[in-house]
Amino acid sequence: MLRPLATALVLSAVIAAPALAIDEAHKKKADELAAKAFDYLKTKQDKATGGWSVPAEGSTQPHLPAISGLVLHGMLMGPKAQREDPAVALGIKYILNFQQPDGGIYDKMLPSYNTSICLSALSKADTPQAHAAIPAAQDFLRKIQFGEGSDPAAGGPDAAKPVDKSHPYYGGVGYGKHGRPDLSNTQFMLQAMQDSGVSPEDPAVQRAVKFLERLQMLDEVNDMPYADKSRQGGFVYSVAENADSVDKRAGESKAVMIEESLDDGTKVSRLRAYGSMTYAGFKSYLYAALPRDDVRVRAAFDWIRKNYTVQENPGVGASGMYYYYVTFSRGLNAWGQPEIDVASVSKDADGKPVTRTEKRDWANDLIDRLAELQNPDGSFKSLDKRWMEDNPVLITAYALLALRNAAP
Repeated sequence: MLRPLATALVLSAVIAAPALAIDEAHKKKADELAAKAFDYLKTKQDKATGGWSVPAEGSTQPHLPAISGLVLHGMLMGPKAQREDPAVALGIKYILNFQQPDGGIYDKMLPSYNTSICLSALSKADTPQAHAAIPAAQDFLRKIQFGEGSDPAAGGPDAAKPVDKSHPYYGGVGYGKHGRPDLSNTQFMLQAMQDSGVSPEDPAVQRAVKFLERLQMLDEVNDMPYADKSRQGGFVYSVAENADSVDKRAGESKAVMIEESLDDGTKVSRLRAYGSMTYAGFKSYLYAALPRDDVRVRAAFDWIRKNYTVQENPGVGASGMYYYYVTFSRGLNAWGQPEIDVASVSKDADGKPVTRTEKRDWANDLIDRLAELQNPDGSFKSLDKRWMEDNPVLITAYALLALRNAAP
């Protein structure tokens, strides 16, 4: 039986955690890495528009203001001199140019993705124009979430349709083009709500919790058949591959299938929980103010302890590494503990499983890893082309955000 949510005030006290305590050497290293990333990103800003990775003049390709939003969010988490740099003001002006009459911040496509990321950035900006854009963007995200109040007219022809709690899509947010929600877009929406000061008690946040449960590979909370008897505890990507497959209730993971042992000893092939989505789900539960000892939170954290690494995105290898670093750093920052007990299982002389634990300082580990990956010009090495991670501006923006969350 899941613990019912109490008031926001009580819950905020329950999830309160110690502040991070990073050592001075790693704080200095993180600041140096971030400064070099900042300087590199300034050189890649389009001076005519103020954006990053903008289409060439005359191109019919739509703009993706989200990339500029990611850059700006990292810049706005830096020291005062960086926040007040003219490049930042020009970038804010660029993304504000894409606020539509419906409140969203996008250009022709991917309305939720672009709006969420730009809203997170604007919430860090200290200008009247940025502040004025926030309420309409929040309301837009509420309208494009699958739920009783979804607005089919918001966000274009592939907008969310009204559904009730029994529907697998309930509480989720998607790109739009696939006709179904996914965890990546949902966590970006929840990140934007968190960053812009929306209460955990807001109906949009609480609706999202139901969608999160249906992506957690944990039979105790997940009512989808693909999680029957599963004890993984981590998260997969979506409840369906597309709108046409929702009735199959088969789910979707970007990782390969995994063989899972059930309580009765039988083995079944299952959707595999993987790193970036598990940290995304974990932090989203914390943003929704679930208690730290809630079964959903504990199961996700146990998966994290058993699969802890900064060398790969667990389950998908080098794919989405820098995205992983962002969800990893945001999730563990929200958890608030400087060290976590990493668990590993080996066998003793008699072949019996033995669990051992090791304390890891996650922020130091992440900073050291990013130091290995930074190029002399301040950009970061591409490790895989999947999910646009051959775009040096995008992965450098991700790395800057990860650094700022590791060393606030």
